Amino acid sequence: MSPIWLALVGIAVWALVRLGRQSEGRGRGHWRITATLFSAVMLAGGVLLAFRGAWLPAAGLIGAALWLTIASRQRVVVARPTETLSEAEARSILGVPADATPQAVNAAWRHLMGRAHPDQGGTEGLAARLNAARDRLLKR
Repeated sequence: MSPIWLALVGIAVWALVRLGRQSEGRGRGHWRITATLFSAVMLAGGVLLAFRGAWLPAAGLIGAALWLTIASRQRVVVARPTETLSEAEARSILGVPADATPQAVNAAWRHLMGRAHPDQGGTEGLAARLNAARDRLLKR
């Protein structure tokens, strides 16, 4: 087997392993899958060009593929909301009455967080608002 085929098989295996590790929700996960496929194709094209002696285009394609790989792996960190929620806003976010016990607040938070957590397809901003509402109602 020639070195070019070994390099192409290595790139294909890398792409499959990376695709198997996707753990994001719907929106961000599709971006990472697409970025992985594009970067695998660009790496393969760069390897082909390098074996044919076109070093400058090969370096450009390989550099672009590496940048795309790194850019797609960076996670966006959402800071906690800086605004303070009023108690009424916190109750409306969690959907609990004014006389809710701490157990009821935690139960409502758990129920909503099960759907709003980023690992379950929710957003980090919504999860942060739920946490802020729970903290406000529990006076943390």
